[in-house]
Amino acid sequence: MSASMLPEERELVRLEGEQAELEELVIQSELALETCKTETAQFQHRYYLAVGRLYAQLDDLDAQTAMLQARLHPSDPSAQEYARAAERQARRSAAEAGLIESQPVPPQPLTADIKQAYRRAARLMHPDRATTEAERQRRTDLMSQVNRAYENGDQRTIERLIEEYGRDPEAIAGDDIGSRIVKAIRRIAQLRRRLEEVRHDLEALQQSELFQLREGIEDGEASGGDPLGDLAQQLERELAERRVRLEMLRHL
Repeated sequence: MSASMLPEERELVRLEGEQAELEELVIQSELALETCKTETAQFQHRYYLAVGRLYAQLDDLDAQTAMLQARLHPSDPSAQEYARAAERQARRSAAEAGLIESQPVPPQPLTADIKQAYRRAARLMHPDRATTEAERQRRTDLMSQVNRAYENGDQRTIERLIEEYGRDPEAIAGDDIGSRIVKAIRRIAQLRRRLEEVRHDLEALQQSELFQLREGIEDGEASGGDPLGDLAQQLERELAERRVRLEMLRHL
């Protein structure tokens, strides 16, 4: 920084440097959040195919067994309540299975190319680069499209959105140092708020039960194990036992 610069010029350089650093932090954080969402969706689909559907079958068999027990013991309040609880659990499991099955198959593992495309799109059209509310809304809509494309592993759509957007059309409203300082201060405040929001969302996702399950399974796989395969075999054995028990009850 030149010693001959005016104090306000030095302040502008400092602010614009801080702004650039925050913009990069926001982009990195949003990329981390979107990647975590996508990879967790990939795991959810894999988990359901391996064992989730077996849990749903177990809950269904348990409900059928509990209802038969309730019919065999009509005067036992605990048997009646257990049957109702088992039926509710089976309905929840079936609804969850239906929801997962109705979702599109997640994309293959995200590549370095699509992550780089996401960064380019975010640098170009991020809402925090807007200076008017109309421009902010336009950029928000575009970034929503970019996020959806990223979650679907659709690099072509991200590239198309970048091409259609072209160069950032915004010009600084007012070219004097004072106006640029005010603009930089406002953008820094926006970026700090957005960074906090993204970090909060990422922390909430990482604390979710599904993410914790994913981490445990992936740690086991990284150690050379097959936790999902082992669990599936165990559940298959339990299903066979439940079916036998249900058939025995039906013949009482």
